[in-house]
Amino acid sequence: MSAPRRPTDPSGLERYYVLTGGRSGPGGSASSLDVATLIVSRTAPVPGMQHEHEEILRRCRDPLSVAELGAHLGLPFNILAVLLSDLLDAGRVEARDPIPAHDAGRGPDLALLEEVLSGLQRL
Repeated sequence: MSAPRRPTDPSGLERYYVLTGGRSGPGGSASSLDVATLIVSRTAPVPGMQHEHEEILRRCRDPLSVAELGAHLGLPFNILAVLLSDLLDAGRVEARDPIPAHDAGRGPDLALLEEVLSGLQRL
């Protein structure tokens, strides 16, 4: 006779609870994060780090938006924001606000937009 099976959590909520240590949202410096914020690693992963923290540091050697990072890791925004909060507070990553084109003193690159449009029309 086999041992009783423990019910699984198909929603993943149990996993997220463990990943964040029960926290439901970021605090401190990560409270202003949005999906377009760029994340850049400042340090390399160290032995004994939480796996997700290591993965964030590896993937963000070059700037990566929070949205892209969430897609790569398969994590919802609020869970990722909690993990990023840990790394920001420890000084292991840097968060950079994207610079909108109108703030940079120029409009969109029309030549690039025309090339993209041309490529899409060829599809």
